[in-house]
Amino acid sequence: MHRHGYKGRKFGRETDQRRALTRGLMCSLIKEQSITTTLARAKEMRRSTEKLITIAKKGGLGGRRLLISRLNDIEAANLLMDVIAPQVTRDSGYLRVEHAGFRRGDNAEMGTISFVDNIDLSKKPAAPAKKEAK
Repeated sequence: MHRHGYKGRKFGRETDQRRALTRGLMCSLIKEQSITTTLARAKEMRRSTEKLITIAKKGGLGGRRLLISRLNDIEAANLLMDVIAPQVTRDSGYLRVEHAGFRRGDNAEMGTISFVDNIDLSKKPAAPAKKEAK
């Protein structure tokens, strides 16, 4: 048996569990800017998160709706679209994965994933001006 054409890691989980794990990690990364998890999870999450950042950089209502559906978290999607994406200056390679030693319990290799660019979460987008009815 060969493994040609199969993409992604399985993590010993079923599809819905794996998807939920990835969504939770992506939302945590967007809200916290840096998280520590196993190295395999960090590398796998980097693939999908960078695609979401590219969608957010393009902007538009369709992109926002796509982010909400992929993340299942409106707050994280809006944060990515309105605060993080405008501050990202590069065309690709938005995230970095660094080795962070080994976990004490099972000796699993750990990694820290974070944004390459410095992101300031205090820069909230300006609220749109309300139009007065005449």
